[in-house]
Amino acid sequence: MCFLRRPGASAGWIWWRMLRQVIHRGLQSFFYKLGLFVSRHPVFFLTVPAVLTIIFGFSLLNRFQPDTDLESLVAPSHSLAKIERSLASSLFSLDQSKSQLYSDLHTPGRYGRVILLSKPGGNILHQADVILQIHRAVLEMKDGRSSFIGHQLGGVMEVPNSKDQRVKSARAIQITYYLQTYGSVTQDLIGEKWESEFCKLMHKMQLDHQDLQLYSLASFSLWKDFHQTSLLARGKILVSLMLILLTATLSSSMKDCLRSKPFLGLLGVLTICISSVTAAGIFFITDGKYNSTLLGIPFFAMGHGTKGVFELLSGWRRTRENLPFKDRVADAYSDVMVSYTMTSSLYFIAFGMGASPFTNIEAVKVFCQNMCVSILLNYFYIFSFFGSCLVFAGQLEQNRYHSIFCCKIPSAEYLDRKPVWFQTMMNDGHHHTSHHETNPYQHHFIQHFLREHYNEWITNIYVKPFVVILYLIYASFSFMGCLQINDGANIINLLASESPSVSYALIQQKYFSNYSPVIGFYIYEPLEYWNGTVQEDLKTLSQGFNTVSWIEQYYQYLRVGNISATNKSDFISILQSSFLKKPEFQHFKNDIIFSKAGDENNIIASRLYLVARTSENTQREAVELLEKLRPLSLIQSIKFIVFNPTFVFMDHYGLSVTMPVLISGFGILLVLILTFFLVIHPLGNFWLILSVTSIELGVLGLMTLWNVDMDCISILCLIYTLNFAIDHCAPLLYTFVLATEHTRTQCIKNSLQEHGTAILQNVSSFLIGNA
Repeated sequence: MCFLRRPGASAGWIWWRMLRQVIHRGLQSFFYKLGLFVSRHPVFFLTVPAVLTIIFGFSLLNRFQPDTDLESLVAPSHSLAKIERSLASSLFSLDQSKSQLYSDLHTPGRYGRVILLSKPGGNILHQADVILQIHRAVLEMKDGRSSFIGHQLGGVMEVPNSKDQRVKSARAIQITYYLQTYGSVTQDLIGEKWESEFCKLMHKMQLDHQDLQLYSLASFSLWKDFHQTSLLARGKILVSLMLILLTATLSSSMKDCLRSKPFLGLLGVLTICISSVTAAGIFFITDGKYNSTLLGIPFFAMGHGTKGVFELLSGWRRTRENLPFKDRVADAYSDVMVSYTMTSSLYFIAFGMGASPFTNIEAVKVFCQNMCVSILLNYFYIFSFFGSCLVFAGQLEQNRYHSIFCCKIPSAEYLDRKPVWFQTMMNDGHHHTSHHETNPYQHHFIQHFLREHYNEWITNIYVKPFVVILYLIYASFSFMGCLQINDGANIINLLASESPSVSYALIQQKYFSNYSPVIGFYIYEPLEYWNGTVQEDLKTLSQGFNTVSWIEQYYQYLRVGNISATNKSDFISILQSSFLKKPEFQHFKNDIIFSKAGDENNIIASRLYLVARTSENTQREAVELLEKLRPLSLIQSIKFIVFNPTFVFMDHYGLSVTMPVLISGFGILLVLILTFFLVIHPLGNFWLILSVTSIELGVLGLMTLWNVDMDCISILCLIYTLNFAIDHCAPLLYTFVLATEHTRTQCIKNSLQEHGTAILQNVSSFLIGNA
């Protein structure tokens, strides 16, 4: 071994070492018998997975159903903002007043929204006629209902030296139409139809008014584009699958027509495909609903599955050719399936922990649950379906059949009399190998590259310092990135870049990001509004915000009229009988809840609205505002909540998205530590923990430096990175620590020679397929 216990080892150490050897040899013996059983019944193990795929494949077609609730998928499940929304809705039901502005809504409901953008250098204010024409067309739409109308200007230039901030020009205008649904199913269906017609109308208007650019959005647009992401990616998925098939086929080929296994590489990829179809069928049979994040499962399953395929193929190449093909299959199982079982178990544990109740994002939980099923089916299909394919390929090789044409390979004397092209096609390596050569598979081009070039280069004494320096540079940049992690609460990141919602969001961010979303400020307990101290507290809370408030308008109304309202009765009496009767203040009636006890009126709740000045990073600053205002509600005498519909997606998002990775990482770490003295060799576990931690932190840091936000997709990739790293590090490390060579350099060469081919085949297939 490369790491042996010094002479005079304690009895405890010897006992643990013997226990590890017994466990390891017991597992090898079990998989040898499993391989022998598969090789004796290949038709059965080929037929059963195929039948399962057909059965569950039909269920996939018949029971396919998309998930239409985007909020439940990507918003944190246990969100304080959802409780705040319920409280706000119970206090102030959505009153459909025509005079109410769009900013007065605490829930988006159904709406249609359009941005009209003038040409560069143009002024949208000079095109009022066109705007009104589009506006009238919207209001006259079939099945339309009374709407709220709100508008904003973007790309504003003010008149120089203007005291009242007069607008000189604007590049864009945003108009929002809110529909009346009242919670009725029929009205909601009408509203959905109206939104669809609205988007079609905006497209038609764009064709009629080429001097303007129109960007439309409706309440169903995010879900529609989220679902359309998978449809848009169909072509890319097919291309990726073809590239993976091509890479797997070519990397499994050799010049030797007898020992080349191109069809095994092809069948290995197909094995993972049919196991993924079976997993999808099981998901839909159990009443699962499809969402676009599940699109990554076949690729994740492919990365792990092809690793098992290529390892089995490498294990076959390491067996002795003079053995019967059934014994060679059993030897390959004994050699490979122990480490593959371990990595599959860690995959299952990692994604199982990600599917636990601790995961606060439903999309991540559903993905991890399906990934667990896919890993189990991958494992079953590889040792059964692909194992049967390996048996048939081994039988063909033993009987000296061509690996592609499946015809008998002629003798060497016969080939010598044939043309060069015929010799090349039928060459079984007899010119390059002898019957005394122990391993004719050494002529595989990847094996040859590793043995003759890479192994000698990486173990060169002059190269090692540069490898260490390169690693330190990588580690330092990764550490820098880990200190700058950004939460990714923006749903737009989950959509295809060419979708209409993304185009709308980019324009909105460019021209309408000077202010935060309108934040509802709800006072849910009776308050002495006439008290000077309370008035000062309200001013303090709203300091730094632009406010839309009945309180400020009422105080201004009292000051202008020189009216005194220093007690409860005067304050409420003037408010009801005078202030709210004025036409310009009537819309504030919806912001105050009165109660009457006998002859006395009380204000039991009220609301106002806050808008903060922001930079282009509106999303992050909105999160900061939420984190700033929430704690004040606990320490102030004024009992209030703050809410905006986007808070549902932002609430504790950073903790929600990182929790699955932390839990999965902790689960894997715990398993590796618990098996420290049981599985193969404790030093293997120790180096595996260090390697996987280094890779995970490196990926996390580099993602941050590449401006990749921490959304649910990033988290799923990080969970997969844990397993992908284990997949490739574990066999190398365990072969290294168990190697019997006298020097560590020879141990490294032996480890790379055994597993390097499978690793390069798998990584190249994965990279080419996902590029």
